[in-house]
Amino acid sequence: MTFWLSIYSYIHRILNGIMKQCVLEPILRDTLEVIKPLREDWAVRSKIIEELKDVIASIESLRGATVEPFGSFVSNLFTRWGDLDISIMLANGSYISSAAKKRKQNVLREFHKALRQKGGWRRLQFVPNARVPLLKFESGRQNISCDVSIDNLQGQIKSNFLFWLNQIDGRFRDMVLLVKEWAKAHNINNPKTGTLNSYSLSLLVIFHFQTCVPAILPPLKEIYPRNVVDDLTGVRTVAEERIKETCNANIARYMSDKYRAVNRSSLSELFISFFAKFSGISLKAADLGICTFTGQWLDIRSTMRWLPKTYALFIEDPFEQPENAARAVSAGNLVKIAEAFQTTYHKLVLANQNRTSLLGTLVRPEILNCIAGTPVRNLSYTSLHYQSTHRQISKSMYSSPQVQHQFQNMRQEKHQKIFTAQRQEKHPHSSNSQYRVQNTRLEKHPSYLAKQGHESHPENTRLERHPNYFAMQKQESNVNTSTRKKPAQYYHGQGQQLWRPKSDGQGHFL
Repeated sequence: MTFWLSIYSYIHRILNGIMKQCVLEPILRDTLEVIKPLREDWAVRSKIIEELKDVIASIESLRGATVEPFGSFVSNLFTRWGDLDISIMLANGSYISSAAKKRKQNVLREFHKALRQKGGWRRLQFVPNARVPLLKFESGRQNISCDVSIDNLQGQIKSNFLFWLNQIDGRFRDMVLLVKEWAKAHNINNPKTGTLNSYSLSLLVIFHFQTCVPAILPPLKEIYPRNVVDDLTGVRTVAEERIKETCNANIARYMSDKYRAVNRSSLSELFISFFAKFSGISLKAADLGICTFTGQWLDIRSTMRWLPKTYALFIEDPFEQPENAARAVSAGNLVKIAEAFQTTYHKLVLANQNRTSLLGTLVRPEILNCIAGTPVRNLSYTSLHYQSTHRQISKSMYSSPQVQHQFQNMRQEKHQKIFTAQRQEKHPHSSNSQYRVQNTRLEKHPSYLAKQGHESHPENTRLERHPNYFAMQKQESNVNTSTRKKPAQYYHGQGQQLWRPKSDGQGHFL
């Protein structure tokens, strides 16, 4: 009898787990459809970069300086409402150098003054005494938050690395976007209030992908075996090319390994195990630090490069060792962070959880409304096209309970087919594939929307269309023609050009 009870219990747990994934998987996919950036979100940020270049050009003392984006925009890990990080690279010739803190403060003061004179920028805030002096403001027309720093080459290189990791597995980007949204929903994604910054959240996802079984990502030392910031010396182009070539070779070696076990977990399985792994983080944090360079929990007292400083939570920056990416987290907020992990995990594994209850745990109310068919308002920049399209979708889909029920069934069926196909698909990489690390040095893409049909799409990456401008295209194609895409001028304005990664035109990025 005990034997059969054990078998019954085991089968019950398996079936219960499958049912949870069938409910969670479409929820995660629907969330991604809402938060992934659209074409106009890329266009808006491109326009802001051009405007900031004009401001820099108007400052005589900054002649020769360049405006270079970095952060989530460059790593392709930003949501529709993500901030824009900008580095003003001063004219230092071809060699890598960094201005003294006093010089950075003075440059930002001049830039602050120029922005005020130019107009069109709001909530300007100069933060001179931060570890990295910053100028923060919002674009007046689209409400995009911008953080400007000086000579932040380290930030640009880190962004490149995160971008390159997308080549190994596309689930990495999806997980980062979902975790960021979850963290915002629980108010634990703000270093100014003592919680996690977005970079730390990305490192947590990397660590999860390194330590799941089988592993999805390798220890980062297998991609670049040295401390990256130590190699940012000499001629800039030479240093950047040397780092890229090393990563290129090591990523290719890892991806073409015939004997590497392939992780076929669905996104929902990875999502649940992520929260299971970190639900006890407050207990571990006193003794153990998270090291993505080695892909291991490390004992803090035995890791000499981490001493003698003490932190509530230690997540080492793998590219700037031994800096702590989570240094802003306070002891009190670590408890809050751990509770958010625990409560979310318990909800994910609890039986009889419905869609609305799970969504309320994973996303902010504004996003929840948008998933339900109501446009997002007052969150940040939202295009008129996006609002009008969703009004039409809402009107047609939710006009009656019967239609709504039918639509939900169709969407559930669609996602179930996707979920089943993902579990059965073969490993997409073969040993004779040629892999090339994508370069994130950005250039203008002329006549981007002048092409028609499939030519209007950016080149495909190995895992998904990059940079995912067309997340909503399938949805829009089924909507009444009155809600179809507007002409190019609607998104970009006359003569405006779009930033995107540099390509050789054959699907490879240089």
